[in-house]
Amino acid sequence: MTYPTEVPPAGAGGRIAYVEPEGAAHEAGLVAGDVIVAADGSPLRDVIDWMWVADSQWVALKVRNAVGADRDVVMERAYDESWGLEFEGVVFDGIRECDNACVFCFVAQLPEGMRPSLHVRDDDFRLSFLSGNFVTLTNLDDADVARIIEQRLSPMHVSLHAVDEDVRRRLMCPTADDRALEFVDTMLAGGIDVHVQIVLVPGVNDGEVLDRTLEWLAPRERIESVGVVPVGITRYQTRVAAGFEDAPAAQAVLDQLDGWRARLRGERGFSWVHAADEFYLAAGTELPSWDDYDGFPQFENGIGMVRAFIDETAQALDESPVLEGDTPVTLVTGTLFAPVLESLLPSLSATGCSVRVLAVTNDLLGGNVGVAGLLAGQDIVRAVAADAAAGIYLVPAVAVNDDGLFIDDVMIAEVARKSGCGVRLVSCDAAGLVSALRELSTANSG
Repeated sequence: MTYPTEVPPAGAGGRIAYVEPEGAAHEAGLVAGDVIVAADGSPLRDVIDWMWVADSQWVALKVRNAVGADRDVVMERAYDESWGLEFEGVVFDGIRECDNACVFCFVAQLPEGMRPSLHVRDDDFRLSFLSGNFVTLTNLDDADVARIIEQRLSPMHVSLHAVDEDVRRRLMCPTADDRALEFVDTMLAGGIDVHVQIVLVPGVNDGEVLDRTLEWLAPRERIESVGVVPVGITRYQTRVAAGFEDAPAAQAVLDQLDGWRARLRGERGFSWVHAADEFYLAAGTELPSWDDYDGFPQFENGIGMVRAFIDETAQALDESPVLEGDTPVTLVTGTLFAPVLESLLPSLSATGCSVRVLAVTNDLLGGNVGVAGLLAGQDIVRAVAADAAAGIYLVPAVAVNDDGLFIDDVMIAEVARKSGCGVRLVSCDAAGLVSALRELSTANSG
């Protein structure tokens, strides 16, 4: 999720970022920088309001220009035409942040001084619908829930963690009346589908507590999936002693969930509850098959990514001819995914490259953070400079944001310059990696 650097004041509507030439908005005289304050008399809080109100062939707008002058505009379009405009962001009245003090909150574990957007503790139900962000529902009121049902904001993605009242209080430290479970039931009764996330903390909401949570969730048919992910900890926190890096601890969680998966496959015909990839990697246990992931409903939650990458790598290699060559390439990744890439090296040789893996330790965040998406530019610089192998270093693009910045605000060009090596970004999906390796091999042979 990319947050706008500037949003209109609360209640001011949505600022236009782009107007398509000769489109409906252009014909109505709208330009980038204009703010749509209201549509058909309704104030716009977010892009959802816009989609809800403007689902027609014409719409009456109140528009405010860059100097604050208001005008009324009627915008019309053909039946099959878009409005021809884009807003600066999807939320116009500011991101709703979390009011809790969760013991496992990853944002609270980040070091001070990082870019402001990294410290946004997003807990906005609108982004849950629009982007699949998981929210706690603890900052909602009855009007919010009524809106979710009225505007059919389905599915919602909910961080539930536990159903035991005492455990929820210990885990989430809510600052207001915790009505989240009540709101879940209200949304389900209103026809809203829900995907649930459980962040598992050793000794707090695992074991019997986890069973009770799943027992509460299982009878509710509109709970579409449950994802169980291990707590992530950095070196900047003291509230959680450890995660599930230990193989026996990770395996115990998998064994517990396997029983639930077997039960739900019998009852519903699909697995329903899924463990994050980290559990399988920590336990050294074989991943579930592609079909066991039920269409990957929690892919962006780190569930099924490894299985998808392995299977899609095989498919990409099968669909392309074998190239001969030994172009040297080093794949840069985090310590978590490195063993997976290592296992694929014999197959990747079919791209005509001599491929190796460089696992980079996350010194910036420390703790148990080993994913490639949180690698810091300076950590990559140190690792690559110390390695100094021949050839190109490929860094997964998932490690940078839309502005090309790593989590520590370093850019890829700076990584290359400071390390003194050839470093470039590569797509983080299997097809993109295979294609990039083939292109490097072909360029080298030419």
